Amino acid sequence: MWIEVAGSAAALLVALALRPWRGLPASGPPWPWLAWWALLPALWGADRYLDTAVVQPLSGACLLVLMAGWPLAILGLVAAAVLTAGYAQLDVLEAAHRLAWLGVWPGTLALVLGAAVRRFLPHHLFVYILGRGFFATALANMAAGTAQALTQPAPAGLSLEDLLLARWLAGWGDAIITGMIVAICVAFRPGWLATYTDRLYLPPRPGDAP
Repeated sequence: MWIEVAGSAAALLVALALRPWRGLPASGPPWPWLAWWALLPALWGADRYLDTAVVQPLSGACLLVLMAGWPLAILGLVAAAVLTAGYAQLDVLEAAHRLAWLGVWPGTLALVLGAAVRRFLPHHLFVYILGRGFFATALANMAAGTAQALTQPAPAGLSLEDLLLARWLAGWGDAIITGMIVAICVAFRPGWLATYTDRLYLPPRPGDAP
């Protein structure tokens, strides 16, 4: 548990050191960032609200990273964990547990996988949508969920196999939601994605300056 706390604290310190708020416009962050962030406590506490361990909370962290960038997303994830603790009546250690496995680890893995997609795959908007929006999200969530299942005891009444299946299904569900929202943003509101730029992912048009 203390490793989780230390990892989340280290991520928070790095995010604060980068001072991501300096890049925000004077009017503040776009409202979709805030809307998705406000939805995270509902996702992270779903099992407590419904009072069943069968429900696997979705992460949502990967989409927040794509929208706001990793440093600003980490700050939002910490705030989401605090709100989840209040709404779902979690103790401090359980809130830190969810911050680590539903927020910091999936978001950080999505950042690493996204950097690999940008480095090794062609720069095309469909590569961004499918590579970063869908597959990177699925892999990040499944990797974090698998690591959690293998290092933490399963809830009463659930076997390790049940827990792994739930983590994998939740990873694909998170990827479908993220991929759809990313595709809509790329098509209609690319400015809502801090990790996307037409200059990088759209081919140059005739007459464009090199």
